[in-house]
Amino acid sequence: MTTVDDLIDRLESEADADADSATTPDVGIIMGSDSDLPVMEDAYEALDDLDFAEQTDFDEAPDARFTYESYVVSAHRTPELMYAYGETATDRGLDVIIAGAGGKSADLPNMTASIAYPVPVIGVPVQEKSVDSVIGMPTGAPIVAVDAGKSYNAALSAAQVLAREHDEIEERLVELHEEQKAGVADVSADLHDLGLDGFRDR
Repeated sequence: MTTVDDLIDRLESEADADADSATTPDVGIIMGSDSDLPVMEDAYEALDDLDFAEQTDFDEAPDARFTYESYVVSAHRTPELMYAYGETATDRGLDVIIAGAGGKSADLPNMTASIAYPVPVIGVPVQEKSVDSVIGMPTGAPIVAVDAGKSYNAALSAAQVLAREHDEIEERLVELHEEQKAGVADVSADLHDLGLDGFRDR
């Protein structure tokens, strides 16, 4: 059985490894509970759409150049793990963190933003009632946040951060955006050309 101390040791060991940043996860996805996963899975989908790969072994990077990892980290039940994750983020090669949390005390995103600073953290309020908690940071302790449940957008924002240094990611973002625009155009043409009844029956 894996303990919190085991996970902390793992993170600290990876931070001490001085690994090549090309082989480490670029994006970290963390959430307060696995019950947040149905919302946070959209972030995985967005990164997959941009040809990122999930990295499950720090020492064995996938063939893909850009990767992401994920952990469950509870601000309230495992604060020591949250601190370890934030404090080791830079040394482990993370460039941006997506943090999702639910409930009225959704503290994981903003606490992680404070600990991992200056690594940018994009907060995802898993529920509508989590919004105020996620965005409630004081001046000088920034966090970027998306609307409740919008983890797909959080992942796109993470990719935008990386795109400032990597032309390949910028190209993928533009291609994905063009695909989305084309999808709207197809729907618009079908609605016009088929009429309402035909559109509904298609």
